[in-house]
Amino acid sequence: MKLTQKEMEIVEILEKDARLTTEDIAKMVCLSVEETAQAIKKLEDHKVIVKYISLIDWGKVEEYTGVKAMIDVKVTPKRGVGFDEIAERIYRFKEVTSVYLMSGAYDLSVIIEGKSMNEVASFVSQKLSTLDSVLSTTTHFILKKYKHDGIIFEPDNKDKRIVVSP
Repeated sequence: MKLTQKEMEIVEILEKDARLTTEDIAKMVCLSVEETAQAIKKLEDHKVIVKYISLIDWGKVEEYTGVKAMIDVKVTPKRGVGFDEIAERIYRFKEVTSVYLMSGAYDLSVIIEGKSMNEVASFVSQKLSTLDSVLSTTTHFILKKYKHDGIIFEPDNKDKRIVVSP
């Protein structure tokens, strides 16, 4: 879909802050509130704007015990469908939050969430590795998030280390 300059501006604004009101966005792009609302609706209808989300720093929530992992997956693509068929089989698992086709040593990058490292390991060994097209996997557990989608995660005061030089 080809976007107008104003639609492009709206998308870029919403990508940075989806909580802005239509009135605020209209002022920023020099359109009426009505025109802005129509443009946003069009972008939503055409699935350019897929979803509005919040970025949560789960590291600051003591009760959160979830684990995220990035898994590099080497696969054999199938004739006629390439990587699409195996990517679809993988992204249908409830544990999977993202799947990307990659260049380099591995074909797919898969991001999953689990309640524990054992749950992630079980997913890889019992579900992912057993798929016909999967040749190999390499699992990387995410230990700490410093920056995500352009947002820098500020450390808690208790995370700051004081270094005293002699």
